[in-house]
Amino acid sequence: MVRKVGIIGMGHVGSTLAHGLVAQGAFDDYVLIDTNEKKLLADAGDFEDAAANLPHHANFILNDYTALADADVVISALGDIALQDNPDADRFAELRFTASQVPIVAAQLKESGFHGVLIVISNPVDVVTSLYQHYTGLPKEKVIGTGTLLDTARMKRAVGQYFGIDARSVSGYNLGEHGNSQFTAWSQVRIKGQAISDLVEDSILEELTHESIVGGHRVFYGKKYTSYGIASAAIRLALAVVSDSREELPVSTYYQPLETYLGYPAIVGREGIIEQVKLQLTAEEEEKLAASATFIQKKLAESL
Repeated sequence: MVRKVGIIGMGHVGSTLAHGLVAQGAFDDYVLIDTNEKKLLADAGDFEDAAANLPHHANFILNDYTALADADVVISALGDIALQDNPDADRFAELRFTASQVPIVAAQLKESGFHGVLIVISNPVDVVTSLYQHYTGLPKEKVIGTGTLLDTARMKRAVGQYFGIDARSVSGYNLGEHGNSQFTAWSQVRIKGQAISDLVEDSILEELTHESIVGGHRVFYGKKYTSYGIASAAIRLALAVVSDSREELPVSTYYQPLETYLGYPAIVGREGIIEQVKLQLTAEEEEKLAASATFIQKKLAESL
């Protein structure tokens, strides 16, 4: 069976994502879409130049929405990263651009007959994921944002560095908005078989929370964009879908108790969200999650 992915937006993230998928042989057909046709043609030529040195064959289709009809996954990576270069490191600065583009892209997705899983990277990802679901009419379980998957990775990096262990040996989540209202649910974080809250004082947890948030800002202000971290998160999510791995991931999913899209762990497979995980959070964490949801809902209402 031919595996097909569409990537809409071939900027820093989209092109990094495409290269990562091509290098792994994750899909057979790649439908690449971007309004900058010169850049798109250059990327496609670069991928084809790489082909002879890669172990997997790949087919490239450019700027053809009709080719998405039978795609397993479509990934939205469109955005205007220059808008994020603001003093508050506010991802909502991109909303005026992405909110204007989503209805246009969604209409073309609907016209193509696409019925696979839509993965959203575009910022602010929780609101944009909501907008895509609204305008495409796809089932909520088939529209997923990368959510706090990257934020969780940043938290794991910070914790791993503090304890001198590999980030992959840390379990737990950052929850809520992929933005400034997110938080680390320390009640869920474990290392070496123990709850982290039993190992360090609250002041250390506060420092690690800060580091998990500013780590992304540090990357952005160092090179004026981020690419490898978010592309790796999107690749992991796309592979979970196409392989039907039923992996537990903290993604932007429609969280019914708070009636909004936000970062929260769910089981991901071929049909998108297979099951919502139910965490036992502390009362304080529940309050933080509700506050983050309220913030996302407010921004969503302003953009519809």
